[in-house]
Amino acid sequence: MKNRNHKKLRHRIKDVDMRRGIFLLPNILTTANLFCGFFSIIQSLKGNYAVAAWLVVLAIFFDMLDGRVARMTGSSSDFGAEYDSLSDIVTFIVAPSVLSYLFGLKDFGKIGIAAGFLFLGCGALRLARFNVQSAHVEKNDFQGLPVPSAGGVICTYIIFYLHVFGAPDKYPFILVGLVIGMALLMVSAVRYKSFKRINRTSFVSLFLIIALIVVMAIEPQIMFFAFGVVYVLIGLVGWVWKSPQRIRGIRDLWRHFYEAKHEDIVFEEESEDDFMAETTEDAVDESSIEEAQISLPIEEEKVVNGHENVVNLHQKIKKEAINKK
Repeated sequence: MKNRNHKKLRHRIKDVDMRRGIFLLPNILTTANLFCGFFSIIQSLKGNYAVAAWLVVLAIFFDMLDGRVARMTGSSSDFGAEYDSLSDIVTFIVAPSVLSYLFGLKDFGKIGIAAGFLFLGCGALRLARFNVQSAHVEKNDFQGLPVPSAGGVICTYIIFYLHVFGAPDKYPFILVGLVIGMALLMVSAVRYKSFKRINRTSFVSLFLIIALIVVMAIEPQIMFFAFGVVYVLIGLVGWVWKSPQRIRGIRDLWRHFYEAKHEDIVFEEESEDDFMAETTEDAVDESSIEEAQISLPIEEEKVVNGHENVVNLHQKIKKEAINKK
């Protein structure tokens, strides 16, 4: 009996140690995610913007792995979820905010500060909403742009920008619009695919993942940003397409814009026709005046000559009457 109890106790201890190891693995990945965010902030302060941006991209992969490992091993816990959210705040909100401000937003003064803080505040609200709704709403889809995607788009844009233009002082207004747009999309009602329920045994899914890795490896500085933009646009297009009211609103807006533009063109054509008509009338009036001015001296000369003829005729008749007498 003692030997049996001792074996059972030994198996229980092994099971506890195994569970501890299983719970430890996803938290290690989350810690790696947090370290990437912290080190990215340090590199941003040193002016190594490309390194800081790549660290955030690397953290995205750690963020994807920790959740998937936890689900595969059955080690999901409330502690892991909260720890992951706190890490995401540092890595995908604070780090991109600091990076974007030092990279280009600081040139806009108060507007740059407001844009950076807007991204920070909207990201925190997005994570708070996710934590509240994750157990009831957000399963296959995310409500609003996910925080890693928003931070990843900003960081991959900086990588793309440095690769194409080199200097950070060209087209800085694009970064301002991008930061504000990502901030608003995070707190919006636009739904995005979560990719949490991808079938691991699907050959098509495996082929798409391999093809995506190959395409990104060709030109990673460009393809990572392109992939992020496509992901954002797919969510926006799907959100508009699924709502007939939004489609109708866009159609009405386009029709009003087209009609207003058409009215402006017709008005411009009518104005040009009226101007040409007035110009023609003015030209006719001016020519008539010139003809009248030319013919006036001739008519005056004719009147004067006629008066002289009448006077001469009267004198001639007078002379003939005197001669007869």
